[in-house]
Amino acid sequence: MALKLLITAAAFISLAAAPTMALDAPKGEVILTIKGSDLANPNAGETAQFDLAMLEALAGRSGKMETPWTKGEIEFSGPFLRTVLEAAGAKGTTLNVKALNDYVAVVPMEDAATIDTILATRMNGELMSIRDKGPLFLIYPFDTDSSLYNEKYFSRSVWQIKEIEVTQ
Repeated sequence: MALKLLITAAAFISLAAAPTMALDAPKGEVILTIKGSDLANPNAGETAQFDLAMLEALAGRSGKMETPWTKGEIEFSGPFLRTVLEAAGAKGTTLNVKALNDYVAVVPMEDAATIDTILATRMNGELMSIRDKGPLFLIYPFDTDSSLYNEKYFSRSVWQIKEIEVTQ
């Protein structure tokens, strides 16, 4: 237990202590806005905005998995949530992940720091439309960690994401 707490604390500190770097302004349509009182790399006033090209340029992963919202095994791909937050210079303890319909899920920053969560931009290699849960879908790595396949993480798996607010 102590080792897990140490790893969790180290991951949180490394995410919070990400080096400051300039974040370019989006050239295409903004599909994600990150806001919070302590963003180190805003590119639009006090927010960090991302277009699809910016998000897909960040480190991420793809994984084939079953989810409660899809039929059969589906491949999801996109940037790691932590790399998106690092690009924005986000610091905090809680993420309020907001969908296009204003649904909000509260996600601990620890999920971004210690779990390979992704902001999926693609499903089976195709861009995700709003009709298909896009443009962004918070996906937990159900394919590599079956212990995540439960209601706790299902409730945090927001689709049609438009905004993430980082709070202390």
